[in-house]
Amino acid sequence: MYLLFWIAVFIVSLIILIKSADFFTESSEKIGLSMKISPFIIGVAIVSIGTSLPELATSIIAVFEGQTEIVTANAVGSNIANILLVIGVASVVARKMSIKRSLINLDLPLLATATAILFFVLMDKKVSSIEGFILLLTYGIYFFYIISSRKERSIINHKEAEISKNHEEFIFPPTKASRIRFLKKLWNYKPKVELGVFITLIGSAFFIYIGAKYTVESLINIADNLNIGTAVIAMSAVAIGTSLPELVVSVRAAMKKKYEIALGNVFGSNIFNALMVVGVPAIIADLNVDDTTFYIGIPFLIAATILYIFSGISRKIYNWEGMMYLVLYILFLTKIFGVV
Repeated sequence: MYLLFWIAVFIVSLIILIKSADFFTESSEKIGLSMKISPFIIGVAIVSIGTSLPELATSIIAVFEGQTEIVTANAVGSNIANILLVIGVASVVARKMSIKRSLINLDLPLLATATAILFFVLMDKKVSSIEGFILLLTYGIYFFYIISSRKERSIINHKEAEISKNHEEFIFPPTKASRIRFLKKLWNYKPKVELGVFITLIGSAFFIYIGAKYTVESLINIADNLNIGTAVIAMSAVAIGTSLPELVVSVRAAMKKKYEIALGNVFGSNIFNALMVVGVPAIIADLNVDDTTFYIGIPFLIAATILYIFSGISRKIYNWEGMMYLVLYILFLTKIFGVV
């Protein structure tokens, strides 16, 4: 009963965490538009950061709980799930996904660079505050580079926005894709931001904290009860749970043949996880890397990233490749749980 209780707490708290992040992102966008913040900045900053809040919030709470190994396990596990699980399922659903040259020229090198930096930072099995600062600085450089280059080349992933025909109101679906295409067209529109939007922003921030806190607490209790490392659950259950928004968006985009969204959806998330989800907690306290993350998680992350890069260079991902991604992910899960 004790174990079942904490499993139930874990599931509920993870759902609260993910949905609260959706509401936080949605209300932030509405407030940003009302304040005449550039739609481009809203899409690149608020959307990309807001939708990665579950991973970031969980990692920060883990530091305050003294479970620093959860941070790196969460980031590594989420990035593996994003590539092998999300892209794998999307490829199987689409049967064949085509990759645009813009993704190959810009996003693939950035993803490879972020993963390489994370690898070198984790080589000594810990992350110091100085290394955390380096990761944050790298993300800052990446952020400004993305803004300048994509503004010039107009190669932006879009998160579609819908307008109510009968009300002066923006309706944003809680999915992780870019919203710039329609937001640019609506730049001169002046939405009315009601008090409820601000209440939603504050309330969702509070529930992000609650969801993250009990996600970590339940994770610790489940790990103790099953006599396995917290990092194992962080790399599996937490990683899969926080990757569900990406999975839903990529599968929907793949079904609609919007392959740039389906594939590009993973790039921003993985770069944010590698640099910010590890960097921010490292500023608060030095992070430890447990053996499972170091000897199994990191090699699988490198292999998955290289595989994704080669798929990108070929400019096509077939369903058989997607199935191979899924087989590798199942192998990863069996390895961290010691099944094989």
